[in-house]
Amino acid sequence: MNFKKILRITLGLAVLGIFVFTIYYLYAKSQKKPVVYETETPFYTDIVRKTVATGAVVPRKEIAIKSKVSGIIEKIYLEAGNHIKRGDVIAKVKIIPDMVILNNAESRLNRAQIGFDNAKTDFDRNSNLSADGVISKAEFQQYELAFRNAKEELETAENNLQLIKEGASKRTGQASNTLVRSTISGMVLDVPVKEGNSVIESNTFNEGTTIASVADMGEMIFEGKIDESEVGKLHEGMDLILTIGAIEQNDFPAKLEYIAPKGVTENGAIQFQIRAAVTLDTSHFIRAGYSANADIILQKRDSVMAIKEGLISFSGDTPYVEVEISPQEFEKREIKTGLSDGINIEVLDGVGEEDKLKAGKLEQQESSSS
Repeated sequence: MNFKKILRITLGLAVLGIFVFTIYYLYAKSQKKPVVYETETPFYTDIVRKTVATGAVVPRKEIAIKSKVSGIIEKIYLEAGNHIKRGDVIAKVKIIPDMVILNNAESRLNRAQIGFDNAKTDFDRNSNLSADGVISKAEFQQYELAFRNAKEELETAENNLQLIKEGASKRTGQASNTLVRSTISGMVLDVPVKEGNSVIESNTFNEGTTIASVADMGEMIFEGKIDESEVGKLHEGMDLILTIGAIEQNDFPAKLEYIAPKGVTENGAIQFQIRAAVTLDTSHFIRAGYSANADIILQKRDSVMAIKEGLISFSGDTPYVEVEISPQEFEKREIKTGLSDGINIEVLDGVGEEDKLKAGKLEQQESSSS
């Protein structure tokens, strides 16, 4: 056999080998890769179904202190954060009288003075005549009565003018209307006015200018709103757990005490107001208006067998899971479920503790051939 013939045979075998390897490679690439699934087993846990209400923590008793007279703030004796008792003076108001009312009061005083002078003259003259027996006692009593009425009218006119000018009178002996006093004991939350500000009195037609806001910070409540889809599951006396954003890693217990009978529309949804009494502790000072979330426990199951809710599939309305019967071989099995918290779900029947349930894909492996 000569060299050329050997070379041709060698080249032919090489081409044949390359062709066979190419066919094998293309065949292997065209094969589907087998899927390997993870498995999970049921476990025991506590399942809690709850809803969340958003709102704020506010004092149960917060009072807006108003002025009883119109005028100018002459002096402020307290500032926000101070503790006060009922009756303590918060501010003093300097009265700026209305000129028409002041003019009428001065005119009334002048008329009263004229009437008093005339009645006194008649009384003095007829007093001497009565003492001499010239006139009877019955006739003298008329002059005495007129004198006493004129004296009373004069004193009333003087007091009225003094009240208009100063907010005080001789009879009261103190400027009670010009001193703004607290009506409750507690903490001053806000003093929205400053010395020199004008204030309007509280009356039938006007609520008046707020001099200060005072609240009892020892009794706080949570005020929030809850959606109409959840309100039917609530009732007075339910326990709440408050999470206050400004106080991290601390929860505060509360008890639901009010559910509004009427809802309001907010962003296209019906919301109902709720109120709960907050149990405070001495280690934290809760400021009025802190935003808070209230977790309301609707249902709870302790130490029940459960699986992850994502493992469940549905055939119509019937839930089922896929149980491993041999390595990577699964069969469908109907189950009966109970309470769910959105992540885990209680399993009442259909699977046992040792069953392995089909979960997500673990990995893909390329098929091999010999």
